[in-house]
Amino acid sequence: MITFHNVSKVYNKHSVALEDIDLEIKPGEFVSIVGRSGAGKSTLIKMLIGEEKPTKGRVVFGAYEVNKLRAKDLPKLRRQIGIVFQDFKLLPRKNAYENVAFALEVEGRSQHEIEDLVPQVLDMVGLGDKHHNFPHELSGGEKQRVAIARAMIHRPAVLIADEPTGNLDEANSEEIVRLISKINELGTTVILATHNKHVVNLLHKRVIALANGKVVSDEEKAKYVLA
Repeated sequence: MITFHNVSKVYNKHSVALEDIDLEIKPGEFVSIVGRSGAGKSTLIKMLIGEEKPTKGRVVFGAYEVNKLRAKDLPKLRRQIGIVFQDFKLLPRKNAYENVAFALEVEGRSQHEIEDLVPQVLDMVGLGDKHHNFPHELSGGEKQRVAIARAMIHRPAVLIADEPTGNLDEANSEEIVRLISKINELGTTVILATHNKHVVNLLHKRVIALANGKVVSDEEKAKYVLA
């Protein structure tokens, strides 16, 4: 369970990123958070992973009150959250297999575990034949699939996709959305932050719309209707 209790983030009197946010996201939900650039989507995500603290209010993820976590406790939280970004953030000198394996290596997992888990997750995202390809040898859609594989290698409870189709054409965007939907169907909670109306409207899932740091609508099986 993820909850935002009366959360506000004020940087200064001229910059209010979020104002009085009350939200609840249940385990297994697929939620799209939409709004124009500057609406507060990124700030909301940063608070959930502990990169930002609210000016007031509480952010709760499962047993964690995120806003009260000390820096040394954040890695435990973040191992339960996979994150996918618009710009992929792949290591250019590592191939697809090595990019995914690296996430396990930094955690100190054994070579046996790595050799067992990495092929499984690359197969899951449809890249079973691309293990040895480097990022420059992959299409944009394939790069994002590697990024999703890396995000899922820890089998997180939640997948956050922050503008995952921002650098992709429409066809690749639809493929990535289908993949993320499949991951959700397997039980992972998905939070999709985007301003891509086409992607949101394909899903027909819950849509939370932000504008000027406030929730302006929160509807089940909705479409992106903000101008």
